[in-house]
Amino acid sequence: MTERLYYDDAYLTEFDAVVTECRAAEGKYVVRLDRSAFYPTSGGQPYDTGTLGDARVIDVYVGEDHDVYHVTDRPLAVGEALRGRIDWPRRFDHMQQHAGDHMIASALWRHLGGVTIGLHLGETVSTIDVDMPGGATHLSPEEVRLIERDVNERIQRDVPVRCWFPTPDELEVLPLRKKPTVKEHVRVVAIGTDEMVACGGTHPATAGQLGLVKIVGAAPARGKLRVSFLAGMRAYGDYQAKYDVAQQTANMLSTAVENLPAHVSAMQEALREAEFALNRLRREAALTAIAAEPPTVRPDGVRVVARMLEGDVNLIKDVASRLIKQPKTAALLGAEVEPGRAVFVFARAQDVDIHMGRLLSDAAKPLGGKGGGRPDFAQGGGVTEILERAREMLVGK
Repeated sequence: MTERLYYDDAYLTEFDAVVTECRAAEGKYVVRLDRSAFYPTSGGQPYDTGTLGDARVIDVYVGEDHDVYHVTDRPLAVGEALRGRIDWPRRFDHMQQHAGDHMIASALWRHLGGVTIGLHLGETVSTIDVDMPGGATHLSPEEVRLIERDVNERIQRDVPVRCWFPTPDELEVLPLRKKPTVKEHVRVVAIGTDEMVACGGTHPATAGQLGLVKIVGAAPARGKLRVSFLAGMRAYGDYQAKYDVAQQTANMLSTAVENLPAHVSAMQEALREAEFALNRLRREAALTAIAAEPPTVRPDGVRVVARMLEGDVNLIKDVASRLIKQPKTAALLGAEVEPGRAVFVFARAQDVDIHMGRLLSDAAKPLGGKGGGRPDFAQGGGVTEILERAREMLVGK
């Protein structure tokens, strides 16, 4: 069995080893060593990368025999003595994220009774899945702040992190946050005095080396609560990026960062007022243009208004609702959304005996469009020719 050096020293970045096995596999090579500091994918923590001699290590995993295997880009000779080198920035990032997971899980358990059931250290954001009391799948902003403050206070106090293999007797009395998933060779991680759980991952020596932990999401996932977080340099990078964006936005609006919410709120209100005024002008312009045209009147006295308007579906709904207040009126309106394609609203006055849903459907389907609705109101979309086809179905060519 490969001696796992990372158990004794998570900070070991170089080591000497001997190749005990090497076999080809799908254009790559699977290598076993007598000893290794490379962490294999397990417990939600990704594998280490680095080099073995001149070979690049591109994956590390635990085989069915529970031993450690390294996937390399070139073969290594059995019996060869070589130097292994760990990609330290990747390893330390994973150490920070994994310790952050433990500290968030501990705070969720102590304050809210949440039981962590899964961990995933992603390339950009890490997540933990939590079984919350009562099946809750959200955290309030106040609860998020509570958990963040708890974790970051412990980081500021630089509480110690201890990893060890307790004896069976010691394991029996340890106040673990949850039961181990294995029965033999149980390794325990303790962070300060209020977090202790079985874990085989790599961790920093003290909580202070995390620097900062930030929760960036708390939302439902597969019926549980999923908490997304950043630790260490990931959290710093996120803060730096958001600070830059906030500062740039404030500069664009000629205000201070702390005034952005009020400034944006005022802009939104002004925009709503401008949109309301613009829509009113568009509606009046459309109604004026329609009134200036001689109406098309059917033999039964129904006045048919068929017209393409500049605007959106809300505008043509508004115009249609105004037109059909007049008796004996049918409104067939469209608004182009892209060249050659439009949305349509067909509506009629209460004293008109025309089924608008069927009319729109019958006009749209032969031209590849869609539409339908009630006898007095219908909505759909498709090529602009649908409007003319519907008009011809009502009044002829």
